[in-house]
Amino acid sequence: MQITKTAQIINIDSKQILNQIGYEDEYKPSVKIKSLVDDYIENYHNLVEYAYSYTFRDIESVHGDCVDIGDSVTLESKVISRLAKRCDRFAVFVLTIGDHLEEMVAYLAENGLVLQATVLDAVGSGAAEELANLVEDRIRDIVSYQDQTISRRFSPGYCDWDVSQQEMLFRILNDDTAGVTLTEEYLMLPRKSVSGIIGIGGYESEVEDYNPCRSCLKQDCPGRRL
Repeated sequence: MQITKTAQIINIDSKQILNQIGYEDEYKPSVKIKSLVDDYIENYHNLVEYAYSYTFRDIESVHGDCVDIGDSVTLESKVISRLAKRCDRFAVFVLTIGDHLEEMVAYLAENGLVLQATVLDAVGSGAAEELANLVEDRIRDIVSYQDQTISRRFSPGYCDWDVSQQEMLFRILNDDTAGVTLTEEYLMLPRKSVSGIIGIGGYESEVEDYNPCRSCLKQDCPGRRL
């Protein structure tokens, strides 16, 4: 396991950013808003420092809603335990875009530039999400050489997986957390960071098809993926 930094410029979709700040498909933004979004997307890379770390861990046992993966690490979640039954192992990861963009958002807000701060914050969220997609693709490429495939990403705080379980993931990663730290409330710093697991199994395991959202009745969940 090692920390990886990348200077790669990650493309962000302007439509994604507009949706984040409240513009649905049927509403067109003003020229000013569209220009601001496009300008920040073009130049945001000057404010980010991508870093990520991941490791692979075998699943030792699944009992009830608990998944044991060694070194006194137990993941507690019905959703994760159901995933683990389809997998041989997990990839555990953490990633961040650094704190420079977040500092600029705070500076803009403090100076009354609320619109600019809102748009830049959304661009930062988009950048973190696209970096997560990049890490997911790298893990998929690695395991494909072993005739295995991966699940979607799962992060503490979503579904029934309590955010306090961040501690378990950081225990697995040890000191290789790409510069990301946890607060006493289990929130990550820098704020534009993502952690989680990805299930790994053979193609016959149907791990790719596991989606708890399909049986969830919470239609307004911001993390819903269908």
